Amino acid sequence: MTIRLAACLMLPVLALPAVASAQEAPAPMLSPASTFAETDGAALFANVCQACHMPAAQGAIGAGHYPALAKNPNLETGAYPVYVVVHGLKGMPPVGRMMNDDQVAAVVNYLRTSFGNSYTDPVTAKDVADARN
Repeated sequence: MTIRLAACLMLPVLALPAVASAQEAPAPMLSPASTFAETDGAALFANVCQACHMPAAQGAIGAGHYPALAKNPNLETGAYPVYVVVHGLKGMPPVGRMMNDDQVAAVVNYLRTSFGNSYTDPVTAKDVADARN
């Protein structure tokens, strides 16, 4: 009985390091209302895209199929990723509806120049506006 009591009293002490490290982690950025607050491509990717496409854009298969964006030849033509972000495709929701044209251009340009992609012809806000119509 005393061993069980001692074990029960030690559990909160043993859990303190885990609680302390969880409290030190930065809080995620939450966007207000139905639009995203982030303005640059890296922040948009980190807060919108990487939950499904993974931090290194390597994609994932599990509860769904999330294609890799790293070294992706489909990103060569800027119009394709703009269309997908704005209108969605298969299981991907149209997250571009929660972004303005500059935000869509920023995240698409970030993807097209990061993660082993080197497509340097930039997408503009006008390109995104045209794709919305």
